[in-house]
Amino acid sequence: MVELQTSRLDTVFHALADSTRRRMLGALGGGERTVSQLAEPFAISLAAASKHIKVLEQAGLLRREIRGRTHVCRLDPGPLASAHQWLGIYERFWTEHLDVLERLLREEDAQKSPPPKTPPAEGDDT
Repeated sequence: MVELQTSRLDTVFHALADSTRRRMLGALGGGERTVSQLAEPFAISLAAASKHIKVLEQAGLLRREIRGRTHVCRLDPGPLASAHQWLGIYERFWTEHLDVLERLLREEDAQKSPPPKTPPAEGDDT
């Protein structure tokens, strides 16, 4: 089971490693797109776009449906949840460490700064 999940994460991160594929996923976040529509913003052929789509499809990040001669793609965000969960481990790690750093820096600043002067109370002639 762990090997299957690791292999699945590897496939997802491989698919996300390419900026063209990430932009395609972003476009799919707005709704269904044809292969032509996904290829349009890039200076790539339909064959190259299809290869990118196949990588996303193998990672389970999109579903392709054939309607006549048109291939329509839609986002499948499920595998992104697994990647997000894995990244969450490191988010907690860095948050905890940065919180400690912030506390130490505040303590250091407090030791360097003289205590604030309090204004004299009303009616105090000193």
